[in-house]
Amino acid sequence: MRGIAKAFPGVKALRGVDLTLDRGEVLALLGENGAGKSTLMRVLGGAHVYDEGIIEIDGREVRLMTPQDSRQEGVAVIYQEFNLVPGLNAVENIFLGKEITKGGFISKNQERSQALQLFQRLGIEMDLGLPCRLLTTAQQQLVEIAKALAFDARIIVMDEPSAALTTKEVERLFVIIRDLQKRGIGIIYISHRLNEIAQIADRVSIMRDGHNVGERPISQITKQEMIEMMVGRELKDEFPARQRNPGPTRLEVTDLCRGRAVQHVSFKVRRGEILALAGLVGAGRTETVRLIFGADAREAGEIRLDGRVLGNRSPQEAISAGIGLLTEDRKLQGLVLPHSVRDNFALPNLPRLSSMGFVRQRQEREEFGKYVDLLKIKIPHQEQRAGNLSGGNQQKVVLAKWLARNCEILIFDEPTRGIDVGAKYEIYLLMNELAAQGKSIIMISSELPEVLGMADRVLVMHEGRVTGEIADASRATQEQIMQLAVA
Repeated sequence: MRGIAKAFPGVKALRGVDLTLDRGEVLALLGENGAGKSTLMRVLGGAHVYDEGIIEIDGREVRLMTPQDSRQEGVAVIYQEFNLVPGLNAVENIFLGKEITKGGFISKNQERSQALQLFQRLGIEMDLGLPCRLLTTAQQQLVEIAKALAFDARIIVMDEPSAALTTKEVERLFVIIRDLQKRGIGIIYISHRLNEIAQIADRVSIMRDGHNVGERPISQITKQEMIEMMVGRELKDEFPARQRNPGPTRLEVTDLCRGRAVQHVSFKVRRGEILALAGLVGAGRTETVRLIFGADAREAGEIRLDGRVLGNRSPQEAISAGIGLLTEDRKLQGLVLPHSVRDNFALPNLPRLSSMGFVRQRQEREEFGKYVDLLKIKIPHQEQRAGNLSGGNQQKVVLAKWLARNCEILIFDEPTRGIDVGAKYEIYLLMNELAAQGKSIIMISSELPEVLGMADRVLVMHEGRVTGEIADASRATQEQIMQLAVA
């Protein structure tokens, strides 16, 4: 790809970007949210038509105007949000749009046989009759990879493939990627997990603000150098230091229950404290905070804020009590993507920003503008659709609406998932500042360095139960947390 340029209304997303990929190579494409990585890959995948530039595959210039054009040229893009039909099974999804027919009828036996061969090549077993909505994230990803192999893809793009995977699932993914390499397939791997890049990539290409800013063999670049090239400045510490001086108990949860997902969970959160909930996927962390927020109905248990018993039978009750939840899935649960960022900001704040059924739009714009400046949200204007923002900026919009609500208890569920190191650092600084103001923070994170770097105290869960507590996170190790997490 040479000199690729792409503009959207108010935004110059790509400014003459170059990218090369060799046969059988894993190229890591890095950059902050909004750097242009995903836009560049959508150009390669035919989802965006580029304004300028040249694309060559095997030395031959191609014009990729549609996703079908890209597929015909052997390009497969596995997006962070999978393109699977939830109600169809793995076989139906793999051959969707390219069904194997005989006499005008779909040959289901032949499709099933070929799907089995594809999964055997990947070295995994799959329940081929199960609808994809019932598959795990890792299994859905394997279906996407099988789809790519079904039409003999020679170039596979993986956008944040490990964001929602466990450590073992990531290891299995790496085995599959290395096998694809041996077959001569080129892989473009987008990830914010820099430790993974060192394990899997042959070469690193780094973007910033729609430009190329550097390219190196993985053996010739350090993690610190990657970070500094991505953000354009030096970050001396991954986690900012702060004074840790928690006050009295603010939130007290006693004997919280919901089926097998949450079983007799009890804990306290103090004023100015960051409490981390750690554990493996399925441990019950998200389910616990959803009960606190009233998003799910609890079967038993009591929630107290400043000694006062809360009903919290609905999110509206929790919000009124001063509890805010930054959901794990910001796209599905944290934002209304077709609406503007200003509308999203206003949603939990409408009682204060409206009178007699009408929104005071001037006040709404002024207040949101303050948070745009405070959080450094990158938007061309306040009417920008939330769905058009990068992951980091979407997270900041979610954060802005809860800060404007002046919540006393803030729950961050995977606050930095899919966010670049620069935006992560800004969110860490903000969390520290909120704690210093006396806010109480509950943080769920699957990244153990983040847990140890940010939390005052760690509560570890396994299969819906609390299996241990680490009173001083600064003195803990990842091994201690894992021992409690596997219980």
